[in-house]
Amino acid sequence: MKILLVNKYHYVKGGSETYHFGLAKLLEKHGHKVIFFAMNDEKNFPCEQSGYFSKNVDFNGQLGAVGKLKAGAHALYSFDAKKHISRLIEDEKPDLVHINLVHRHLTLSILDAIKKYNIPVVHTVHDPNCICPSHTMLTASGEVCNRCVTEHSYKPAMQSRCVKGSKAQTALAVLEAKNYERMHSYDKIDCYICPSAFFQKQFELSGITKSPVIHMTNFLPDGTVYSPVENVKDYFLFFGRLSPEKGVMTLLRAYAAGGFSNKLYFVGDGPLREEMQSYIDEHKLGGKVILTGFQSGEALKRYVDEAKCVILPSEWHENCPYSILEAQASGKPCIVSTYGGLPELIEDGKNGFICEPFKPESLCECMKKINALSREEYRAMSAASSKNAEKLCDSENYYNKLISLYKELIDKKAAENGNT
Repeated sequence: MKILLVNKYHYVKGGSETYHFGLAKLLEKHGHKVIFFAMNDEKNFPCEQSGYFSKNVDFNGQLGAVGKLKAGAHALYSFDAKKHISRLIEDEKPDLVHINLVHRHLTLSILDAIKKYNIPVVHTVHDPNCICPSHTMLTASGEVCNRCVTEHSYKPAMQSRCVKGSKAQTALAVLEAKNYERMHSYDKIDCYICPSAFFQKQFELSGITKSPVIHMTNFLPDGTVYSPVENVKDYFLFFGRLSPEKGVMTLLRAYAAGGFSNKLYFVGDGPLREEMQSYIDEHKLGGKVILTGFQSGEALKRYVDEAKCVILPSEWHENCPYSILEAQASGKPCIVSTYGGLPELIEDGKNGFICEPFKPESLCECMKKINALSREEYRAMSAASSKNAEKLCDSENYYNKLISLYKELIDKKAAENGNT
C-alpha cells in the first residue's frame, strides 16, 4: 500500500510531528511505501518529494498591507498547495492520504485535489483547528471555552475577539471557518481519528461533519520499553513549553506554598521564562526550582527517567500529550489537570493524581500525596504507570487498528467508484 502523509511542517516542531514521523516509520516497518507532502522550509528533513512541496508562508513576519492581504487570502484557500499536491498525486498515485496539521499554511484546498482522484482521506486531529476559530479553545484572555462548539455559532468568538484580542484577526478566522462550512470541506474527509475521547466528543458536538469520528489514543514508537526506571531521584519535573496554557505559573505557586524539599525542574523554554525567573528570585527559590532551558534527545530522556513525578497542570484542553505518555512508559506517576484528554490517561490514586486547573492548593495537595507514598506504594504506582502506557500506546495494536481502517476506506471508495 502507498500512503501519502501530509503535515505542514516536515521537521519535528511538536506532538503532531512526533506522530507524523512515527507513523511513517510504523507503516514502513510493515512494508508500506510512504510519501510526503508539506510546506517548504529550510528546517525540513531531507525528502524525495520535497520538489512537490508548497511554498513557505510566514504569518508571523513583518508584513505590509499587501502582504497581510495575500497572507489572509492564502489562509482561506491555498491554490499553491492544491496545485502542488495534485502534481504529486498524479505522479505517485497513492492509495490513501493521511493528513495531520494543514490549516492556514496548506489549507483544506488540498482536499479538492485529493477528492478529484477519488482517494480516501483520513485526518488525525491533533488540535481543535477544525472546530474553533482561535484554534485553541481559548479566548484572548486565556479563558477556556467551547461556546462555538456547543452553540453552533461563531458569535462567541467575535464577541470575545478570541484571536489575539483582535477584531480583524478574529473576523478572518471566522471567515475561514465559514468558508470551509460553505464548501462542506469537512465532509470531504472520510474519517477523523481523535487521540482523546474528549476531542471526539467535541467534534461530534460541533456537527461540522457527517463523516465518522473515532477515538484512537496516540501510540509510542516501536521499541519503547514499558518498564519503571530504577534510578529515580527526588525531584518533580515539568517538561514542555513555558507558556500560560501549560499551567506553569500555577505549578510555581503550588511549589512555593508547599515548602517542598524536593527540587522542581522546568525543562523547556517559552514566553513565560522571564516571568518565572522573576518569581523564583522574588520567592527565594533559587537552587530549588531550576529552569534548564530547551533539552532534547538523551538529555531530556535522562530528566524524565530520573524524575520522581512528572507534572502537567494544563489550563487548556490538552488532547493526548506525548509528555505524559512517554513519562508513563518509564514508570513515572503523573499529576495532571482535569482539562481535555488528560484525565483519560490517569486513574487518580493508581498511576498518578488529578488536580483542579488554576488552583495551586489542589496541585500542591497532589504533590504532597506523591511525597507521602511509601516505597512500596510508589513502586506500585510506578508499575501501574508503565502498564497503562503499554495498554494504551502499543504501536502494533495501533497499526492493526489503523490498517484495518485504511483497508475499509479503500474498499468503500473502490465500491463507490465502481457504481459511478
